[in-house]
Formats: sequence, structure tokens, C-alpha cells
Amino acid sequence: MFSGIVQDVGKIKSVSRNVKGMQIQIQTNQLRMEDLKVGDSICVNGVCLTVISFTENEFIADVMPETVQRTTFNHFTKGQQINLERSLRPIDGIDGHFVLGHINGTGILTKRIPNGNSIKLFFKYDSNLKYQIVEKGSIAVNGISLTVVQVIGNVFEVDIIPHTTQETTLNQLRIGGSVNLETDILGKYLMQKVGNKK
Repeated sequence: MFSGIVQDVGKIKSVSRNVKGMQIQIQTNQLRMEDLKVGDSICVNGVCLTVISFTENEFIADVMPETVQRTTFNHFTKGQQINLERSLRPIDGIDGHFVLGHINGTGILTKRIPNGNSIKLFFKYDSNLKYQIVEKGSIAVNGISLTVVQVIGNVFEVDIIPHTTQETTLNQLRIGGSVNLETDILGKYLMQKVGNKK
């Protein structure tokens, strides 16, 4: 489990693809590595991955075909920067919201508008997420915990402050760029419950 508070912007050192999925090697400069173990979880652009090997500033993870198909990982390239977060420990505070690292769909950045000391970002999302994204609810965009400002049709708005711009990859996202979306866990369970009553 994660909080959606990005701990480092890492860099993809290599991407290896085959019919069985893909394997990625990631470099990190700020992620806590001294207590890392094989089998630990790291959130990579919102996706929970399992560490299969590591050094003091790099780790390698396998990505199954299901994950490649349902996320933006199929666009990953060598040198690309990504958001990283280690899994929560019992002693850690939770400053964002509960993030599982299980992607519900992808979104596309459609508009970017400066607004005082913040930037408004508008994302078009898949229609199957319609009832899971709500105004003032939480959403993880590429693993970043954000608050939904408003929802208009199949587009939602989030506003980001300078700190988020500087400490994540959102400043590099261009119009038309794709992101991984994880909706709030409570909304998913409520939707499932309502669906079972129909």
C-alpha cells in the first residue's frame, strides 16, 4: 500500500520486451534503498511492482502482460522519468490517501491552464470510470495523490501547486500525454455494492 506522495523521480535505464511481458531497470537517487529486499513493492508511475534485484541506486522489476496492456507502460522508453514511492511502513504517516498501485484505467491530458500559484490540469478518462471519479474525491494520477476539483462529462480537473510540479513528472506531461489512473478505493467498493443490488 502507498500514499500517493512521490518520493523520487527516477529514470528508466532499460526496457526489455517479449511475449511474456516486459522487464524494466530503474535508476533512483532519492528513494530509500538501505532496507530494500527482493520481493518488496515499489510504486512506479502508480503501478505496484515487485523488486526482483537491486543495487544501491537501481532496481529491476518484471511487468506482466496484463499490466502492460492496461497501463501506459507500453509507451515506456529508455531515459524516461517516472514517479517512485516505496510501500508504506507502520511508522509512516499518510499525507495523501490510500493508494494500492492497481490501475483502473488511463487518462489523456487535454488542457493545462495557469491559475495563480497553481496549474489546472484537465484529463479525459475512460467511460467505465464514470461513477468512480467524484468532485472533491481522491485520485492517483501516475501515482500522485490529487484531489478532483470538478468533473465535466468524461473530463476531470485537478489543480497542482508548485511543489507537486517540481517533485513529480507532471511538469513534463504534454497535451495528449497518457497517464495511469487509480480511483479512490472507497468509491470502487461502493460501486461494486451498488452494482450487486441491481
